[in-house]
Amino acid sequence: MQRACSQIDRGCSLAEVLVGLAIVGLLAGLACGGGAEAVARQRLEASARSLGQGVEAARREAMRRGQPCGLSLGQRGWQPPDGGTLPSCVASQQLLQDGSPGAGDPAVLELIHNLPAVVRVSSTGLVLDGGTAVLGMRGTELRRCWVMALPLGIVRVGRYLGSPSQGLSSSQCVVDGSL
Repeated sequence: MQRACSQIDRGCSLAEVLVGLAIVGLLAGLACGGGAEAVARQRLEASARSLGQGVEAARREAMRRGQPCGLSLGQRGWQPPDGGTLPSCVASQQLLQDGSPGAGDPAVLELIHNLPAVVRVSSTGLVLDGGTAVLGMRGTELRRCWVMALPLGIVRVGRYLGSPSQGLSSSQCVVDGSL
C-alpha cells in the first residue's frame, strides 16, 4: 500500500518560513517603537491627574477635620510637609507615577515647580498657595503643565510650550485639545 502525499503533509519551504518570520519581526518592531511613546504619554497623563487628585484629597481632609493643613510637592509626589506648624493633609506620600519603570530603568518622571515648600489649605478647603508645575516623561517630547490658581485652588492642565530651564510661567501653559 502506497500512501498518497497530501497538501497538508507537505509543509512550508525554508524560504517561506524565513519570509514569514521577517514580516512578523518587522511588525513587532513597529509595534514596540510606537508603543513605548504611548506608554510614556499615558504615564505622564496619569502623573498630571495625580497632582490634581492630591490637592482635592487635601481639601477634603482639611474640611473633614475643620482645621487647616499643609502638603509638600516632592520629586515623587505629594507628601507630608517637613516640619512647620501645620498638620499634614496627607497621611502618606501620594506617588505621581505607578512606580514600575522597566527593569534597569531609573525614575523617568521629570518634575519642576514653583510651588512653596508647604502648600497651605484652609479649614474651609481654600488653597492659600498657588503655582505652576511642569511634568515630563522620558520617552515622549510632550510636557504637561499644571497650574493652580488662587484662592479656590482651581487647577488647569495643558501643554507646556516653554523650556523649564528658562523658568516657569503659567502663560506658557496652553489649552490642549487632546485633553
